[in-house]
Amino acid sequence: MLRRAVLQLALCGAAPALAAPVGLTVLDAAGQPLADAVVAVYVAGAPAQAPAGATAELAQRQKTFVPGVLAVQTGTAVQFPNFDTVRHHVYSFSPTKVFEIKLYAGTPAAPVVFDKPGTAVLGCNIHDRMQAFIRVVDTPHFARTDAAGRATIDLPPGTHPAQVWHASLGIGAAPPSQPLATAGGAATLTLKQP
Repeated sequence: MLRRAVLQLALCGAAPALAAPVGLTVLDAAGQPLADAVVAVYVAGAPAQAPAGATAELAQRQKTFVPGVLAVQTGTAVQFPNFDTVRHHVYSFSPTKVFEIKLYAGTPAAPVVFDKPGTAVLGCNIHDRMQAFIRVVDTPHFARTDAAGRATIDLPPGTHPAQVWHASLGIGAAPPSQPLATAGGAATLTLKQP
């Protein structure tokens, strides 16, 4: 009986702090809400790689990539379904992921696995105006902001390093880290130049 009580106490002491939704607002340098920014929060002990079988989708509709910015965790397999009546030729020459899906309709047989962090710029070899970004992060705690610059991420209590990326930063160096305090369930972050 004593052994069981000790085991229960040990398990209770090892339980991680419960995560709760934290509402974020991302602002640009002028203090205006920033749409399509990717926020990545690095919580100690969180896995860098996505769980096996993690998938995402970047579609083509009306000769446009949808969404224009996609955020995924490292190791995620991304499908590129083509819902248009014309064929597309999707590619990326970015160091984060170089790939090419030659002229196709429908959904390619194999997804593309984004296996290292960074930013991939995508284009279509047939339709030059088509462009999209895939931001790959080494954390399961990430989100893309909506048109009002808002996003919500489930986070444990505390202060954690966060990064804010936006297409205006390009695909070069990682954005600088900034502290994100989760107290109160809301926070504001600013896009910072590297």
